[in-house]
Amino acid sequence: MRIFTKKLPHPDLPAEEKAQLLQNSEYQERMVESTFLYLTLDLPTAPLYKDEKEQLIIPQVPLFSILAKFNGSTEKEYKTYKENFLKRFQLTRLPPYLIFCIKRFTKNNFFVEKNPTIVNFPITNVDLREYLSEEVQAAHSHTTYDLIANIVHDGKPSEGSYRIHVLHHVSVPSPGGWGAMGTPGVTPAPPGSWQGTGKWYELQDLQVTDILPQMITLSEAYIQIWKRREEDETNQQQGA
Repeated sequence: MRIFTKKLPHPDLPAEEKAQLLQNSEYQERMVESTFLYLTLDLPTAPLYKDEKEQLIIPQVPLFSILAKFNGSTEKEYKTYKENFLKRFQLTRLPPYLIFCIKRFTKNNFFVEKNPTIVNFPITNVDLREYLSEEVQAAHSHTTYDLIANIVHDGKPSEGSYRIHVLHHVSVPSPGGWGAMGTPGVTPAPPGSWQGTGKWYELQDLQVTDILPQMITLSEAYIQIWKRREEDETNQQQGA
């Protein structure tokens, strides 16, 4: 990942002094390359006011809107006690698995707040090619991801609970490999071999129940795991 950082003058300084500081090398944009374990997705600020029925408005935001943070052009201001910075991010590599951490919790000097914004996301076929820098796009033939796990936080920050949605993933056999019983032109799986059902399940404590994929998108997603779709899986999706 490329991280572009530019230091900002203090907002209370006169305009002329700001202009002079911006000419210094200290205030020029710098770029560093860094590895990452997961991508943090920032939610828009939740509304403070209630609607006409005296109920809190729960906003919604598309996944691609908060992914724009990594398109290489979207800038965001980061503040510290002493200095302010503008940062933008751009991906240079797409790994086999991606972890999204949706930033629902913010901590101030007194307590932890939770943002209830619902993220609208598709379960499959999320193409991240546009978030790669142009010079590395050609080196990535597979840029489409499917969701395989979704962790949800319910309730208040200090008293909430967690639920997990997990896909019982179907293993795609290599050419000439085994497949489901009765599939034309494919050898059945040998006895004792594992093969997923392709269904979604919800786990909470010791309870496991099946769940419709449409219900997953209605939850307050907190952490998501996405799997890159490879050639065999792409062909299977197109032939379905």
